[in-house]
Amino acid sequence: MTFFKVACMNSVLFILITLYGKDSWYLLILSAAQLIFVPYMLHIILKEQRGWIPTFYPYFGIVASIAIFVLQITQDSPIDTILATIYFMFTIMLAILGVNRFLHRGFVHVEEFLIDIGLIYMVIGGAWFVAHEAQIDTGFSPIITWLTANHFHYSAFLLPVSVGLLGRVHQSKWYPLVATVIIISPMVVALGITFSVILEFVSVILYIIGIYGLIGLSFQTSFQNTFQKWFVRISYSALGISILFSLIYALGNLSERFFISIDFMILFHGLINIILFAGIGTIGWLVAPPLSKQREIVFPISKIRGSVVVDEAILNGKTDEQSYNGLIDSMKQFAYDIDTETLSNTIIDFYENTKSYRLFAEVYWHHWFLPLAIIYRQISRFIKQLNLPLSSRCNEMTGDIHGIADHIDGRSNTRAWVRKISQETVFVALYSHHQSGERTYMNIALPLPRTSMIGILELNQQGEHLQLTSKKVRTTKADSGIYLVIRNRLFRLPIEETFDVEEVEEGLLKARHRMWLFSIPFLHINYRIEHKHLPQLERKVE
Repeated sequence: MTFFKVACMNSVLFILITLYGKDSWYLLILSAAQLIFVPYMLHIILKEQRGWIPTFYPYFGIVASIAIFVLQITQDSPIDTILATIYFMFTIMLAILGVNRFLHRGFVHVEEFLIDIGLIYMVIGGAWFVAHEAQIDTGFSPIITWLTANHFHYSAFLLPVSVGLLGRVHQSKWYPLVATVIIISPMVVALGITFSVILEFVSVILYIIGIYGLIGLSFQTSFQNTFQKWFVRISYSALGISILFSLIYALGNLSERFFISIDFMILFHGLINIILFAGIGTIGWLVAPPLSKQREIVFPISKIRGSVVVDEAILNGKTDEQSYNGLIDSMKQFAYDIDTETLSNTIIDFYENTKSYRLFAEVYWHHWFLPLAIIYRQISRFIKQLNLPLSSRCNEMTGDIHGIADHIDGRSNTRAWVRKISQETVFVALYSHHQSGERTYMNIALPLPRTSMIGILELNQQGEHLQLTSKKVRTTKADSGIYLVIRNRLFRLPIEETFDVEEVEEGLLKARHRMWLFSIPFLHINYRIEHKHLPQLERKVE
């Protein structure tokens, strides 16, 4: 059983509801989404899904569809609330599917995140549908309660999923911006309807920006076939027309001078959504469903996990007799990315003979993040990992490098670099490397309580200087990134980091470590790295 078959069977049920249904005609707008458009979109979403979900979810969809059918052909039945609740339970399952998809991937592939958000929003539509059928007093009229349920099926599910599918075939710097507007708009509209006519008007403006940006992107996209191209463009263009009437309606609420009625909005706006946006758009995507660009992550990850307190004690029983002087054996293993003939000799020596160097650091938290850093500091001091000071005072980081048994860690030539400030553990980082294609990446694990944070850094040479970064600089297919291990899965975190290392003079390096959260800078650390044979001077990291 597939959702395609469920949707086909539901089309027959929808025809029967149209002919013999007892409720008002406009309720067919929501029924069309519940019985036809949602299942067809689920068919596309689950087309590449593995495991039990694509096998069993369609059967739950059949039960939900029967509940909707019975609701529409009966009138004021004593079991209406039960039937609506059955459908609501199905939307909960869809929300769980969205969360599960997200946890398997993390903050990567914006287009897939849009699909996840659409699935999660469905539970809100299901809840408002129950409120309408059970005649729960929501503080709004029954028609507004129904319209809210309708909104979360069309604007909050079908639209984000459609935009997600567009992202599978479209690439540009504008797509993430348009996608962000589409993600937040449904909730802003809902908040506006609930709390403020001004916010409602602003939300419609936001929608207009997103939709017209979407129309522009669709005309820049190379689709798989001509039929799909024009159906998807017609779908988005129809939204561009219907949203203008939403603007007029919101303006009427704001000025208390109503230019169009809610009945007109249901008729005109509703029919455009059901026929042109949802109907034509769904057919367009069904013609040639685009495949996800997401690929399974296959690089090796450390098997070592921390307990409640990490600290240096985590290495007990995990070390071997191998002695390492540096974080890597030879910079030549990164020869595809760097030229050891032109790269600074001091940089090469530091990574190959790390024990021969002293490390001084100044930590700077950005002002917006400082309140969170203060809270985080109380936690990090307890678990003794990622335990950075709040002060920007220059501190020497001391420590040692220990060999880790490969059969325990699961990677090769793993070594732990322990760094401390005044005998307080700051980092316990497990260094290794892996090769993917022709590139070699630094593969760094930082054990955390019951989990581990994995940093995959690519090396890029800039003249005599070296950059190590979690950003995908050369290609979006790179392994680089910051991940969190959830059981045996990798969750991509919305964190990025870059180390820029340069030689000041022979035996002396300057490094700048910068970190971003959701592309917003929140931390940078200035390092002074000097060979132990250099004369001791007053140290100020620039």
